Amino acid sequence: MKKLFFLVLVISLSACEGNSQNNSTTPKPKSTMIDKVEKTDEEWKKILNPEQYEVLREKGTEAPYSGKYYLHKEKGTYVCAACGAELFKSDTKFDAGCGWPSFSDVIDSTKVVYTKDKSHGMIRTEITCAKCGGHLGHVFDDGPAPTGQRYCINSVSIEFKK
Repeated sequence: MKKLFFLVLVISLSACEGNSQNNSTTPKPKSTMIDKVEKTDEEWKKILNPEQYEVLREKGTEAPYSGKYYLHKEKGTYVCAACGAELFKSDTKFDAGCGWPSFSDVIDSTKVVYTKDKSHGMIRTEITCAKCGGHLGHVFDDGPAPTGQRYCINSVSIEFKK
């Protein structure tokens, strides 16, 4: 009889707990919403210069050691050149010796989209801007502590804001 009473009590408490959760007035945390930027190819061509268009929209790559931000050392924020989304802080920038600006972390992981890239006979992780879909570069697992990440970014994909 005691076992049956205990079983009924546990089931009742579980049911009450479930109902109280369903009727809860506690606000739930809001998820980060990104206002997507969608444009036609013709609209992008009017906004971006030819090199930016080729990299950001067609997933091209600038030549190593050629980008304006490769050796850039000012303090500030790097934003997407296509839509202005804030992507990287200068304090995460480091010289990886690879020929492209490199960062150890993004400002917010929701600002980029990670996609497996099997192009050019390699397997890499491509990163694109979550807001506009622009190709930024790739991320590798050979960066400095504490993240161990190296976000290898095309200079033409970003702009610098002091």
